[in-house]
Amino acid sequence: MPRKPTRQLPPLDYGNETVGQRLARLRKERGYTQVDLAKKIGIIQTLISDYELDKLRLSAEMAVRYSMALDITVDDLLAPKTAANRKNGKQPSLKLVRRMEEIEKLPPRQQTLVLSALDSMLRGAAVAR
Repeated sequence: MPRKPTRQLPPLDYGNETVGQRLARLRKERGYTQVDLAKKIGIIQTLISDYELDKLRLSAEMAVRYSMALDITVDDLLAPKTAANRKNGKQPSLKLVRRMEEIEKLPPRQQTLVLSALDSMLRGAAVAR
């Protein structure tokens, strides 16, 4: 009995970004180095580099590990998005999160002072624009 011809699926349109480029962008947005992320995932830095350079294909397990380490969904990691969607869903950088955590450890009076200073700086920057 002859085999039916297989149907070719059209390639996914990832826009101007490969999966590896997306991995690198998400890592950088969250303030991780390749070494930091490798430790968090449990692999060596060379593999992070190979994934980001699209030398290795991302397995389902690695997609889950990346998404857990970067605190995103697998869908956010793999689904192509437009630049506008990406901008709206951007999470704060790891540097900013760490600073916010340090501010939260301060006594309430010092927190108020830090936030007042920050508000003043932001208002000044808004006026300057």
